[in-house]
Amino acid sequence: MWIFTKHGFFSAVCARRGGGEHGQPIDPNRIMIRARLRTHLEALQNRFPDLLGDHEIQEFAGTDYAFRIFVAKSAWSKVLSDLAEETDYDNFKSEVARCQGETGAAYERSLHDVWSVMYRLQR
Repeated sequence: MWIFTKHGFFSAVCARRGGGEHGQPIDPNRIMIRARLRTHLEALQNRFPDLLGDHEIQEFAGTDYAFRIFVAKSAWSKVLSDLAEETDYDNFKSEVARCQGETGAAYERSLHDVWSVMYRLQR
């Protein structure tokens, strides 16, 4: 699942059992939250310190998502629910710009690119 939030972009999938290597069965009760930028995971942890703050951000150099944290699925479900409940804006890209400021300019530009690609799908 891809999640675009004002805090950042995340890919969330079931974590694998054991060392997490391909070929290992998945653990349906554990989620691996992946990000391309460490700052996105840090922002999510800062927003949800009680659910995510104690989980180490791990770096996996050479992978498609360099930064990851592993959490119980129940914690991830609560994060998603809380993110939905706190939605209080009518334009997502503008809210990202307001929330992240200059440090998030590249993320905001990327959101415009994603919007464009998905708009072409609609046509």
